[in-house]
Amino acid sequence: MKLDLQNNRVAKILGTQYPLIQGGMAWVANAELASAVSNAGGLGVIAAAATPPDILEAEILKAKKLLEPGRPFGLNIMLMSPTAEAALEVAVKQKVPVVTTGAGSPGKFLERLKPLGTIVIPVVASVAQARRVERQGADAVIAEGMEAGGHIGELTTMVLTPQISEAVKIPVITAGGVVDGRGIAAAFMLGAQGVQVGTRFICCEECTVHKNYKQAVLDARDRSTAITGQSLGHPVRCLRNKLTAEFEKLESQNAPAKEIEALGTGKLRAAVVDGDVEWGSLMAGQSAAMVNEILPAKVIIENMFAEAEKIMNN
Repeated sequence: MKLDLQNNRVAKILGTQYPLIQGGMAWVANAELASAVSNAGGLGVIAAAATPPDILEAEILKAKKLLEPGRPFGLNIMLMSPTAEAALEVAVKQKVPVVTTGAGSPGKFLERLKPLGTIVIPVVASVAQARRVERQGADAVIAEGMEAGGHIGELTTMVLTPQISEAVKIPVITAGGVVDGRGIAAAFMLGAQGVQVGTRFICCEECTVHKNYKQAVLDARDRSTAITGQSLGHPVRCLRNKLTAEFEKLESQNAPAKEIEALGTGKLRAAVVDGDVEWGSLMAGQSAAMVNEILPAKVIIENMFAEAEKIMNN
């Protein structure tokens, strides 16, 4: 198998040079990061998360100013967020080219966005979800393995990608554990036609997260992450620290859900903005162990695909 970017289905759908989407990481994926990734030939994505609609719209307008002519960008909407409906209206108003969705069924979002020509790509964690969103009209799916940072499913990238690739006819984009050209080559060998990358872009020059957060990713080792919130039904992968230890303690004691949820309130902002690496939520995937330097987004992407091409063309 050779890496053929000229005829790649994902790149054609996105209108990008590379079949790469930057992950919609809450508090991390802002206008600066998204525009840098898009200008480098991938698809930069702004995370709507729980952002108030006026602030989200301002972020989109900022990204548009930073984007080079003809460069597309995307918006990630977490469907379980209380501001998801408002984010949808912002996407419609600003004619966002691509919308990725997660944590819920995107049916009504597809119904609203597809007639406008918006490319809609849901994140899925199972074959059943992939088949459902394909029937609903999704343009592609992001098959996210549990190696990823943030909210995760149960299956690994290695087993999820080939099963979804066999189950649907729309393009499959692999997420979870992809940090270099080896990951891209592996994803393509498993049947994917693109990748979504999150953790690697925390350590790019244009990412505005606190330097302490970046250093924590650089210092990560193979067993540096933990999964919290499993008792709540929405597990989250983060770098181990005092916060994850307290989560584990409360969950082992079968503490009330409200108490466990309260522990996490405001902790992602504490990590990203304040640089609290002890009690902040340092969301990152297992691939953090393979991130060892801070580089411009353009260099990261070019290096990844050059390595992937060398592997796949050999």
